[in-house]
Amino acid sequence: MLRVTKLTDYATVVLTVLAAARGEVLSATEIAERAGLEATTVSKVLKPLAQATLVEGFRGAHGGYRLARPARDIALIDVIEAMEGPLAVTECSVHDGQCGIESSCGIRRNWRRINDVIVQSLSGITLQDMLEPEIDTGAARRRIDLRLANV
Repeated sequence: MLRVTKLTDYATVVLTVLAAARGEVLSATEIAERAGLEATTVSKVLKPLAQATLVEGFRGAHGGYRLARPARDIALIDVIEAMEGPLAVTECSVHDGQCGIESSCGIRRNWRRINDVIVQSLSGITLQDMLEPEIDTGAARRRIDLRLANV
């Protein structure tokens, strides 16, 4: 099963709190309260988000954090890569030399194509999109087209 870690999930929640604040500088405690998370968890996810320049940190009495750029300019792939590194469905999806059967594997190219489709899909969803409530349209829900022949 493909799954992001809890910390990556929490990082997305933290970033949507900051996006909803629309440029307001929030302390880690304020973010935690608004997100419904522990302050220690929020502090833990803010560090890699700041290192990836997704958030800006400010020191001092009125210090805190805000998004480093507009929510519409931060894609989910940016969040995942900030927290977990490059997306890799399999060991060979991103880096060469990570697999013992690499030279004889006939499906490596297809795993890379699948990886690229997932990255492309996550690149097309922004924090701004995450702020908007999901509209339930029944059977007409948006689906990601994963036909590999078109990649």
